[in-house]
Amino acid sequence: MTDRPPIPGPGERARTIAARGPATLLPPLPSAVPAGPDRQLDRVTPTLHHVHPDASVTVLLPEDHTLVADAPVTTMIELVDVSPVSLREPVRGLLWITGRLCPLPTDQAREAAVALAGQRPDPRLLDLGHGAVMLTLEPVSMVVADADGTHPVTPAEFADAEPDPFCHEEAGWLRHLELSHHEVLHTLRRHLPHQLRGGHLRPLGLDRFGLRLRVEAVEVDHDVRLAFDRPITTLTDLSTELRRLVGCPFLASQTGG
Repeated sequence: MTDRPPIPGPGERARTIAARGPATLLPPLPSAVPAGPDRQLDRVTPTLHHVHPDASVTVLLPEDHTLVADAPVTTMIELVDVSPVSLREPVRGLLWITGRLCPLPTDQAREAAVALAGQRPDPRLLDLGHGAVMLTLEPVSMVVADADGTHPVTPAEFADAEPDPFCHEEAGWLRHLELSHHEVLHTLRRHLPHQLRGGHLRPLGLDRFGLRLRVEAVEVDHDVRLAFDRPITTLTDLSTELRRLVGCPFLASQTGG
């Protein structure tokens, strides 16, 4: 039996999705607010969101939104990991954080906005107090779901993990690979199971453990992970491992391979 290649743990995958994924707030849980003909209980895209290391979530919403009037409510925020390459099945993973959504008092909201601006400046923070209200979601439970499975994640596991070191650069690299390096993708076919080598090969993902490829066939898609020799954290390591996968002769002469 072939061993599965190593993969990031659930906490790391959750932190990575949280660091870059677009978010929507789902309607409050059924017991929280009764629905009626005038209730705005559709999914809500926050004006701004930020997931903190303790898994709490800061959101900005329009001050006249139903969720603001109804808060505090128990609800869920969904974060989506979307492929940066145009695929027919673009969603790579989901993170759900369920908790209590509460408005912040004005003074606390201003302090939180200043702190958040120090971490990630965003002009939308200037809307606070000018048509927008800040709320916070305190986590009760979390679940991450992707091709590697569905796993609960505790706030402690989330806090102890770090996002993948390449999570913010990955999108540009995959697009560049897709658009400018067809010869590299063709060379990587040699790592695929024989029955998949005739499919349309697309770059799907990259993390410190390896490169993921999507093989698009006529009726079904297959995802394949090409593992690095060891987990990596630097661009130099990444370059070495990618050249190793491609089979670079110069790298082989350097390493004695």
